[in-house]
Amino acid sequence: MRFPALRRPHSLAGQLFAMQAVLIAVVVAGYALFTYVSDQRQAETAAARQATAVARSIADSPSVRSAIRSADPTARLEPYALQITRDAKVDFVTIMTPTGIRWTHPDERQIGKPFLGNIGPAQHGRTLTETYTGTLGPSVRAVTPVSDGGRIIGLVSAGITVETISERVQDQVTALLGVAGGALLLGAVGTYVVNARLRRHTHGMNATELSRMHDYHQAALHAVREGLLMLDGHYRVALINDGGRELLGVDEEEGVIGRSVADLGLPAPLTGALLSSEPRVDEVHLTASRVLVVNTSPVSGGEQRGTVVTLRDVTELQSLMGELDSERGFTQALRSQAHEAANRLHTVVSLIELGRAQEAAEFATAELELAQALTDQVIAAVREPVLAALLLGKAAQANERGVELVVSQDSRLDDGLLPESLSARDLVTVLGNLIDNAVDAAQGGPGARVTVTACANASEVVLRVTDTGPGVDPAHADLVFQRGFSTKPAGPGGRGLGLALARQAVVRQEGALTVAESDGDGGGGAVFEVRLPLRAACPVPEGGVR
Repeated sequence: MRFPALRRPHSLAGQLFAMQAVLIAVVVAGYALFTYVSDQRQAETAAARQATAVARSIADSPSVRSAIRSADPTARLEPYALQITRDAKVDFVTIMTPTGIRWTHPDERQIGKPFLGNIGPAQHGRTLTETYTGTLGPSVRAVTPVSDGGRIIGLVSAGITVETISERVQDQVTALLGVAGGALLLGAVGTYVVNARLRRHTHGMNATELSRMHDYHQAALHAVREGLLMLDGHYRVALINDGGRELLGVDEEEGVIGRSVADLGLPAPLTGALLSSEPRVDEVHLTASRVLVVNTSPVSGGEQRGTVVTLRDVTELQSLMGELDSERGFTQALRSQAHEAANRLHTVVSLIELGRAQEAAEFATAELELAQALTDQVIAAVREPVLAALLLGKAAQANERGVELVVSQDSRLDDGLLPESLSARDLVTVLGNLIDNAVDAAQGGPGARVTVTACANASEVVLRVTDTGPGVDPAHADLVFQRGFSTKPAGPGGRGLGLALARQAVVRQEGALTVAESDGDGGGGAVFEVRLPLRAACPVPEGGVR
């Protein structure tokens, strides 16, 4: 046995079209009925006024009074009444005695018979209007007295039959039905056009499907960990999920929906990317505490309807990459040192084979003393193992690039002094990027040297990196910490990220990072100073930073 396939419910646009069509039809029909009843009443009222005017005009006519006083009123009044009936467009004019005996009537057989209707008010000098069924059928009539010297000498009645009134209304009803049909047709066409547009926007889905899609949309929106931001055509926030609020540092209570991106207080480069009409693919941007990968895409549909923005947090990844770069540099330095050690060993062996044992011993001892002196200097000044390893690696890297890296005698950073809140990762990020930047600046200059000072006490940790490079233009003192700023040509991976990451780590630790011109023995160059609060400050050495 086969069951008939279930019919898919009509789309939301189709349901609305049916409802609106029925509603328009009911409204038009109701209006037509109301207008018909109203026109009928108005026609009866107009007929009563017309009959009253005709009756009073006849009653006020001197010729009518004269004819009533004549010997044969009917002979003189009947032609007059028939002419008035034709000219005034009424159905009958009856002139009668004060007691109601007809002198005139459209039907000659009714002359001399009593008038059918109420004549009491007219006999007392008042005009009466009523709807009454007489010899011609139901009619709207008026009865008024004919007075002569204060005495009532006759009565006049003029009327219009209900059938005639209905014929007059019928013409109006025909026009009304035409207008109603036109209104119904116009309303149907307008409704169809509106609902056709609605059908395109809802993709032919019905109310149940739209509701289900909304539920899935909300569940998916808040389930994803990545940030999702939707902007309208005017770059106002139309939608943002929980991840987006967290990554952008926006509180739910701030009422973000409807606000422009420019009013969210985001960093200028990130705001510029969100306001751009061009798509952005995997751009790295920094906020106060995060490194974000931003992708933007305009909403498709043939017109600029808005922008979809996705945000990914790569703060941890970027920090790990920084540590990995440091470790890779340290490994390369060790490999380079191993290569140099092999060269030195071959040199020592060759000197021994040539019978120059004393010179071989002096050569080997001098190299060992130099390497051990550097290691001893670093270990004595910085006993924090991660930073000590970083400095040794950076010293080897700098030496390969023709730059001397010196640890200042004012340095003192013991192991265990730093609290858990100040992670070694942040220190590596800050100091490693500052040293790399200083080596880049000093490289190629005469007497190229980078001096590092690291000290701490119960109040704060102070890190200073001084180079012998060209220094920093005071006008760029703030720009150097922005992502993308660099005075050197950009490589394949881009430049201008190291100092920005360093500043971000400093801000995360509620510290301060500044840059100034060096006044030390190197003559020129820049000095970067980091102060990370702990709990009296590290003394600045006399004679400036070395």
